[in-house]
Amino acid sequence: MSNGNDALFSNEIARKLKHGAWQMSDEILVDKKDAIATLTINRPARRNALSGAVVRELTRQFGLLSQDATVGVIVLTGAGEKAFCAGADLMDAQAEAAGGKGILGMHEARADFADLLLAMNRCARPIIGRANGHALGGGLGLLLSCDLTVGKVGATFGTPEVKVGLFPMMIMAVISRNLGRKRAMEMMLTGERLSAEEAVEYGILNRAVAPEKLNETVEALASRIAGFSPAVLKLGRRAFYKTQDMTFEQALATLQNELTINTLTDDATEGIMAFLGKRDPEWTGR
Repeated sequence: MSNGNDALFSNEIARKLKHGAWQMSDEILVDKKDAIATLTINRPARRNALSGAVVRELTRQFGLLSQDATVGVIVLTGAGEKAFCAGADLMDAQAEAAGGKGILGMHEARADFADLLLAMNRCARPIIGRANGHALGGGLGLLLSCDLTVGKVGATFGTPEVKVGLFPMMIMAVISRNLGRKRAMEMMLTGERLSAEEAVEYGILNRAVAPEKLNETVEALASRIAGFSPAVLKLGRRAFYKTQDMTFEQALATLQNELTINTLTDDATEGIMAFLGKRDPEWTGR
């Protein structure tokens, strides 16, 4: 149940985000420039692997940034030049097991990763994945959960879990929604890595660019998207994911309703008036 302290905490977070760089944890960095918020997994020594604490903090940050009206686009990336994210931190998992959580506790803790993927799916802001390096296992799942992805040439992408007697069970949910069936199965069954160029062909990346062009490309893409109506982006993104598992008939009926809602927004009216008046629109987010 929320209380006055919750409201004060939320206001303090909004204030810090509004005034630029803000760091909540040494392992998750948050930086806001104009309408673009960048989330960085800051564990380069561990190839930005996902510990339980990192997963929970990422989930929290996506929730906060989703509600921040000053944020138009979120960029997710990793620290350093070697890895976007190497997947689950096996050492962290072993430490948790040794800490007495037991099999049931470890099973329940895995729900945290599911919560993270759901938080990204339900986020009100478009998410761009900036693959500064290798994206493997759970890291690939994170990348595929982004709306758009840009990766540098030289990075590799794959699901190597089968090589250590595991299967990419949880990220299969996003792999199957992004890749064709045969390619998805080949990736998971062989554990082989794809190059950035192959990742574009498979549909993992939107663009593969030279390392020196990565920042420029991501910033240009994020700035362009952040220039559109936040209300319309929220509605469109929500409609896309809401209808992805529907039948064709169900999707059409749902999208008909979503279109009506879209046309009733203040920003839709402003966009049309700006077009007719040959001027730039002034979005209000309503």
